[in-house]
This record gives sequence, structure tokens and C-alpha cells, in this order.
Amino acid sequence: MQSKSKKTKQKAGILQTLKRARRTALHLTAWTKAFPTSPKLFPSQLVRHPSLPHYFILSLSLCVSLQLFQTLALIETKLSAPRNLCFMGTLSHAAIAPRLAALHHHRASHGLSHPSSPSLRLPASNGVAKKSRVVFAQSKSHNQDIDFSDPDWKSKFQRDFERRFNIPHITDVFPNLTPVIEDFAGGYPSDEEWHGYINNNDRVLLKTIYYSSPTSAGAECIDPNCTWVEQWVHRAGPREKIYFKPEEVKAAIVTCGGLCPGLNDVIRQIVITLEIYGVKKIVGIPYGYRGFSDKELAEMPLSRKVVQNVHLSGGSLLGVSRGGPSVSEMVDSLEERGINMLFVLGGNGTHAGADAIHNECRKRRLRVAVVGVPKTIDNDILLMDKTFGFDTAVEEAQRAISSAYIEAHSAYHGVGIVKLMGRSSGFIAMHASLSSGQIDICLIPEVPFQMHGPHGILHHLKYLIQTKGSAVVCVAEGAGQNLLQKTNATDASGNVVFGDIGVHIQQETKKYFKEAGVPVDVKYIDPTYMIRACRANASDGILCAVLGQNAVSLSFSPTPTLTHTHTHTQTNKYKTLFLWYLLRTTFNMHAWLQQVHGAFAGYSGITVGTCNTHYVYLPIPEVISHPRLIDPNSRMWHRCLTSTGQPDFV
Repeated sequence: MQSKSKKTKQKAGILQTLKRARRTALHLTAWTKAFPTSPKLFPSQLVRHPSLPHYFILSLSLCVSLQLFQTLALIETKLSAPRNLCFMGTLSHAAIAPRLAALHHHRASHGLSHPSSPSLRLPASNGVAKKSRVVFAQSKSHNQDIDFSDPDWKSKFQRDFERRFNIPHITDVFPNLTPVIEDFAGGYPSDEEWHGYINNNDRVLLKTIYYSSPTSAGAECIDPNCTWVEQWVHRAGPREKIYFKPEEVKAAIVTCGGLCPGLNDVIRQIVITLEIYGVKKIVGIPYGYRGFSDKELAEMPLSRKVVQNVHLSGGSLLGVSRGGPSVSEMVDSLEERGINMLFVLGGNGTHAGADAIHNECRKRRLRVAVVGVPKTIDNDILLMDKTFGFDTAVEEAQRAISSAYIEAHSAYHGVGIVKLMGRSSGFIAMHASLSSGQIDICLIPEVPFQMHGPHGILHHLKYLIQTKGSAVVCVAEGAGQNLLQKTNATDASGNVVFGDIGVHIQQETKKYFKEAGVPVDVKYIDPTYMIRACRANASDGILCAVLGQNAVSLSFSPTPTLTHTHTHTQTNKYKTLFLWYLLRTTFNMHAWLQQVHGAFAGYSGITVGTCNTHYVYLPIPEVISHPRLIDPNSRMWHRCLTSTGQPDFV
């Protein structure tokens, strides 16, 4: 018995050693692939050059490591149990499939099943259609008119969904328009290696969770049985054929609505991408839609030199404003100025204006592409993972929350109140409260509450003062508007002017504790304009850069950039060649170059965003039908409630 136990331990020790070696080999393999042994792929002069023997030795060493890696895989497979699937990441799909099939048969024959899924999915091979790799998705919208008694309801729903999410193209109006082959993908060692173009039939799943029951947390079901239905939207990416000649393009950029972190980042990236594409005429329309009609506001010439460092500060280089002239006036202005590409940065109202401009251009048969970039600090655009500026807003909001927390905990019976942005949705308040961990009460527009009574906010504040000695409240600006006196006033964009819920809570808190005879020190902080005007953080900076590229245009090779860095010495020349081949594989076959066509591909009346972490094109009407709201039954809101510990205030 002891001998058997000893052998088992020895076997476990060998396996542990092999796994450590495997991890090392995995890292080395990525480097090995940077040195292809085929003469076609690896420059022979790089090997022969006398000044670079260490590169050659390194390549041979790494090739040896690959052989070691494959040997380790074979040994571990033999030592491990029959169902061990090690090294799956390095085996081809064709090699893995038989092993998985055998495993599935082994499980079934022994009455075993996968613990988390009803069936075992095999990795799709190259010959499998993309639509066979299905992830389940469901939606609550547009299901009110579905007749679930119809056995064909699912197919009808999908056809209707595809129709609604079909993105407008310039050939809808000009069917005989001849495209131009996009030639900015040159510069690679071989044309056959370029696989960066996106097929027009590529799609992205809108949602990825399969809910097996309507009672699952956060379930979004179309029918009472929670039947899964594929919902595909158009993948954003570089198309091989373009419908505008760069030398004939005059592009305009306009920023509307309120300020938002990242506006300058997007402007900068659009301009840079247009210039790389070959566009010579780029202008900015000052102060939103107003700039189309105000004769005193001249268009601003834009170039890389003008926008090079603009992203280092907040605000908008072009200025912003709400409202504007009629759609007819704006399209007249586009015609007069000779603008045939318009990039519109704004929220729901601004996108509604962009869609109206797009439709008017179609009505007049104007060859104009109108592309939106969603800009809302509230993160209330439908269907998208998030909008630029939101991460920065949450990060900056925590500074205000931290200040309120310090003030409240430094005072006797201190209460800190922080009002954050969020007219219709409380995403900033929810995420800032959850991330800070310092909030006792979070109030959002989607969840009603009352101030007074045994279940009111003031009663809970009194409990917090008695038990903790202090409290911190975070409230979205649109929360509790039913508690305030209504007004019929609207701003220039037509939005109802809200009452100040933060001031109301501050006043009611002071009044309540004064009547109760309890001393309290209330501090109120409203960081709204400080947050809106700040510079985008790193996360939003990346998002803005990609959105700007997606709105415009292209895919280009980094080879010219590397060529420009060459010196006149042979050593540096070959070092650059080595660097190129290293980058070529390390960054996963040009994945970092995937910048995409939007306006140049001939699309118009669309907006650019992320769905399920992938960049997509969406028709504007589908994202502006109503604001995106927090689901009070969602797991994220429940996580926030767990963090704050607050009760139900109704």
C-alpha cells in the first residue's frame, strides 16, 4: 500500500515538473514562431549576416524549445489520465476533435455529463460556418407583437431583427456606383499574408448569455420558455472595396450637446486617420449644429499638426452647443460647403439629428456619408457595452465620493451627499458607488424611493448616524424627480430641466435631524462640471482612438513606419527585419492593425460602438429609440446593494 502511494506521489511530482516546463515552453513558442525556418518566410541574409550571430543562435535555441515543448506534450499525455486535454492551445482543431469525441463517448458510456453545459461542444474547424458557433442571446425589446403560438415565430423574429439592423449603404441610392479597391494594405512581405479585410457578411452576436430559465438572475427572455435566438449585428472592420476617392473627399467633424471626457481624443483620431487615408480637406464645424447656420462661425481647418496634442486636455477643440438650425438648413450648408463626409459626436438627441440629416441627404440624392460616434457620459446609449467618457467619469466621481467620505467621517454626525450625472439612468452613480466601497445609500432614477416614513431615506440615515456615526449618500441627478416641484422648462436640446435632487436631500436631512434634536453636519458636493471637463483616462483614450478609426476608415501596414526608423548601417537594417518578424507573430497576425471602414466603405446613417466587446456598426434609429436604463433586477444593481447595505426605500 505504501509502495503504491509512493508511486502515485512520484507520478504527481513528475506531472508537476512537466507542467512547469510546459508553461515555460508556451512562452518560448511564441518567440519561436518569430523565426520561420522556411526560406520564403525568413530572409536568408538575416542568417548569413556576420554581425548578427546571436539572432541566429537565438532562433535555433527557440526552435529546439519548440521540439522540447512537443515532446513534453507527448510525455504528459501518456502519464495523464485518458480524459486529460493538455496542450489544447497548441494543437490544431483537427487534432483535438477526435480526442474530444472520444472523451464525450467515454463520459456518455459511464453516465457522466459536463457539469456546466448540457452538451460538449467541439471547437469549430476552419470549414465550419461562423453561424454554427452559436452563443445564446435574447432581448426584451420588440417582442410585444410576437405571436408565440405560431410555430415559425422564431424565424420571423430573426428576419425582422435582421431587417431592423441592416445598415444603410450609399448603393441603396446609387446602385450603379462603382467601388474602388482599397490599396492601403500593402507593404507586407507577401500579399498572401494579408487577412485584415472584413467580409460584409461578418456578424457579431449582440448578447452572449444563454438563460435556461426566466427566473435566472438578470434573465432577458423573448418568449415565456426563454428560447434562445441568435441576434447578429454587423461587424466593423476594413472592407476591401471603398466608395469614396480620398482626393475627392471633404470631411467635417461636429461635436454637439454637453462636454464629455474623450471628445478631443476622438477628433484627433478621426483627423489622423483621414490624413493617412489621403484626405486633404478636413474641417471642424464650431459649436455643434449651430455652426452650420451661424455666418459668424467659420469652419476650422484641421490637420494632424493642429490636433497632435489636443487630447492632452479636456473639453472640445471645436466647442459644443445644444440645439441648432433646421435639418433642411444644415443639409443646405453641407451642399454649399461641398462636404461629403460628416462625423457627428453626440448623444441620443445629436444622433437623432444625424439620422435626420442622413435621411434628408438621401431624399435629395446627395452622395454624403453621415456617421455617428456615441458620446454620452451617462452611458445611456442602447445596445452598446459602454460609451467613451464613462470610465473617466466613474474614476473622477470617486474623488468626490472620497472627499465626501472624509468630510463625513471627520465630523460629528457627519453626512456627505454627492450628486452625479445621470438624467435617465444611474450607471455612473451605481458604478462609482460599487467601485469606491464608501457609499451607504445609492439612489438612481430607475429605482423609486421616499424621503419620509419608516422605510424612507431619512429614517435609514438616522439609523446610520446612531450605529456608524456618519453616512455617505450618492444620488444621480435624475433620481427622485417625483419628489420635486415639476416645471415645464426645457433646455436648447428639448430636455426637461430637472430640479436639484441633491439640494433637496441636503435640506430635508437638515430639517429632519433638527426636528429630531440630533446634531448633524451635512456636506453637499456636486462635481458635475469638473468631471465633464476633465481629460480622458487611459481606458477611454484607447476606446476613443479605436472609435475614431472605426468611424473613418482604414487598415494600414506598419512597415513604412519601421522603414523610416532604419539607419544606414547594415546591422540596424537587419535588426529592423528581425523586429518586423517578431512583431508579426507576437501581436497575433496584425490584430493590432484592425482599423475599419465606415464612411469610406459607403455606410451612412450608422453609429460605431462595442457590443459584446467587439466593434460594430449599428443603424442609428435602433440606438436612440429610448435611453438605456439599469434593470433593478440585474446582478450589477444587486451587487451595488450588497456593497451599500441599504434597504428598500419604498
